[in-house]
Amino acid sequence: MSQRKTDFVTGEFYHIYNRGVDKRDIFMDQLDIDRFFQSMEEFNTINPIGSIYENRFVDKKDKSGSKASKSKLVDFIAYCLNPNHYHFILKQVDDKGVEKFMQRIGTGFAKYFNNRQKRSGSLFQGKFKSKHINSNEYLLHLSVYVNQNNNTKLLGSKASKLSKSSWSEYINNSTKEICNKEIILEQFKNINEYEEFSISSLSDIIERKSKNFDFD
Repeated sequence: MSQRKTDFVTGEFYHIYNRGVDKRDIFMDQLDIDRFFQSMEEFNTINPIGSIYENRFVDKKDKSGSKASKSKLVDFIAYCLNPNHYHFILKQVDDKGVEKFMQRIGTGFAKYFNNRQKRSGSLFQGKFKSKHINSNEYLLHLSVYVNQNNNTKLLGSKASKLSKSSWSEYINNSTKEICNKEIILEQFKNINEYEEFSISSLSDIIERKSKNFDFD
């Protein structure tokens, strides 16, 4: 069995990404996007769960009646879901957290997708890909790349309405938030300054990609 190049260390940040096998779409409609996003939330726990369907019947409240807190495997810093691929920035917060989380979400979503589409076989293009984020500068620029990965100017392709990113969490204070965005935003005076940084960073990212410096 081949060894993964990246050793996942608790407390460190990683760029995680993958695409559909043969570059096929992994999200066919909004229902698929919503299901994958739900998987990102529910599979991110150190406690084992059988499936999202089974998890619907689990009592998620503690004895006091309040919603029980859960210990996470990873912190989401940013994400983007596109029709045929996804990007995450994750911080590992539990030992082997990245591997455990990605195994759950990969297996769980593939089973759901294959059942819904009446297909069989692999959905994703092999094991998920990963890169260690080894500097704060890399983290900041990568947050822009992931947050704006569905931006047509960045991708150089036509827009897809079937996408979802954490950009709305950063800029609009989305009501459905899963990201620990403070690690990024606390380095700026305000949200407007991060927006300005994002605009200037995009041109640098495009230039790097044109020189085969890959973020993905």
